[in-house]
Amino acid sequence: MTIEWHYTDHGRLGVMSVSGYLGAHAVPRFGGAIGWAFARGTGPLILDLTALKGWSVEGQRAIADAAARLAAHGRALELAAIPADGSVVPHAAQQPVPVHPDLDTALAAHHAVTDQPVRQWRTDTPNRNTISR
Repeated sequence: MTIEWHYTDHGRLGVMSVSGYLGAHAVPRFGGAIGWAFARGTGPLILDLTALKGWSVEGQRAIADAAARLAAHGRALELAAIPADGSVVPHAAQQPVPVHPDLDTALAAHHAVTDQPVRQWRTDTPNRNTISR
């Protein structure tokens, strides 16, 4: 099983919703999605894990790596609705990754207005992305 993702640009921040299972086989796809979101955003990136069925140690490490990658460029990665089986353990020199109980709480923490038009992108099939506006 791999992951699917959906990215929403809220102007000052981005939200990447991930579904499926973030295991070792999905790490390259996840890294590509993070790179894609990094190239299009400028502020914090909220990783919405509401629909994530679970993650492996490799998946958690990939999230910690994504947080470090964003932090190196002055941007934050925050998590919303992590799976019940744990939390992300950051690298020793890395700041903890903020975790919100759900996406609404994460958006509220950034005073994001959810009723304004946003741009959205999502995976359509495992090998193709679509853009909808």
